Amino acid sequence: MAQNLELKIKLNSTNEIESILNRNNIPLSEVLYQKDVYYSVKKGLLKLRIEGNNYSLIKYLRDESGDERWSNYDIIQLTNGDVEKFLSDIFTIEAIVKKTRKLYWLFNTRIHIDQVERLGNFLELETIVEGNSDDAKCRFDKVIELLNLNTRNQVRCSYRDLLLKKKNDTH
Repeated sequence: MAQNLELKIKLNSTNEIESILNRNNIPLSEVLYQKDVYYSVKKGLLKLRIEGNNYSLIKYLRDESGDERWSNYDIIQLTNGDVEKFLSDIFTIEAIVKKTRKLYWLFNTRIHIDQVERLGNFLELETIVEGNSDDAKCRFDKVIELLNLNTRNQVRCSYRDLLLKKKNDTH
């Protein structure tokens, strides 16, 4: 099972972060249009990520209560058939998250600037653990320092949870 160290922060504007990335010559890797379909499961999170004609089934196990958000995950690529319909016939859909994601890379950290439908703008960091977690934490901290982030403002849940909370608050 792969592992990330993660951080998510709500942004009023993406300008400051994008300006820092530009000043430090960190190029935009790609712009992704993602649809994440979250399914009801007993343990962790299960989502189908749809990017164009690519389908990835992603299982997350993450402790949201700690100071740091270590995430264990597995990804399975699905290649044929109507994957979304197939899974929706089996599982109950909890939420659908649609977003435009600008992806940057630094110190083997995915820097995501997300514009999430119905939720707004967010910055996400995902540092891939290679070898040991101390090395990942060091790289993660370097990115936080470079971007001048206040980690006390982090969001400690998934976009799914934010959408479900928003839905419940309006009812």
